[in-house]
Amino acid sequence: MTQFSIIILAAGKGTRMNNPETPKVLAQANGKPLIAYVLDTALQLEPTHIYLIVGYKKELVIDCVTEKYRKCLDKIKFVHQQEQLGTGHAAKQVEPFVEQQTDVVILAGDAPVIKPETLQKFISEHTAAGADLSVLSATVSDPAGYGRIVRAVDGEFIRIREEKDASLQEKAINEINSGIYFLNTGLLFPALDKVKQNNAQKEYYLTDIIEIIKQQGKKVVAINCASFEEIQGVNTYEQLREVEKILSCD
Repeated sequence: MTQFSIIILAAGKGTRMNNPETPKVLAQANGKPLIAYVLDTALQLEPTHIYLIVGYKKELVIDCVTEKYRKCLDKIKFVHQQEQLGTGHAAKQVEPFVEQQTDVVILAGDAPVIKPETLQKFISEHTAAGADLSVLSATVSDPAGYGRIVRAVDGEFIRIREEKDASLQEKAINEINSGIYFLNTGLLFPALDKVKQNNAQKEYYLTDIIEIIKQQGKKVVAINCASFEEIQGVNTYEQLREVEKILSCD
């Protein structure tokens, strides 16, 4: 398998988690912090490096990971996002720490159910397709709250539209973005330099790199090979309880 590194977005506050003083990725699911599930999966993929982006109360996240993953700290690099200005801004913070162009998988630190075998399939399909950028997607019955995968009539992947910016027609799409990407940093960082804040949240969306990279004539694909349960993110206490049930069944 291709050598690659992993970027994990883990800087959020978790305002709606009934415990706003705790970083979201330290919320406990069945007695284990969300970030531990994601790191366990990431380590099974045997990446060259793991860049863990921390922000809100970063010391708590760093202390937790340092204690639980003492034997892996040669592989884990903590990267600080000073201000939470969106997922694109978060990923950009990794640039000074990457010594040369490398392939990267981007994961969300609040999506603990994703399986290593699903990510391995995703990477394999990216390679088989000869893609420059791949997005992991899933088809769901209720897409509310997630970015939609917008395709042309012939099925070609066009863009990701965040729900808050979506038209009524786009909101009816039931293929959603997992927030998981695979591409080379030689494409990622220059594309992030072009991302603007022209959206409802006034944030730098990582999803905007899709159209930017497509405009360069690169091959961009959405690979639908995950279940909704696997890519479900945790933004509320209710979602945390749902994820606990899923994890208990594994």
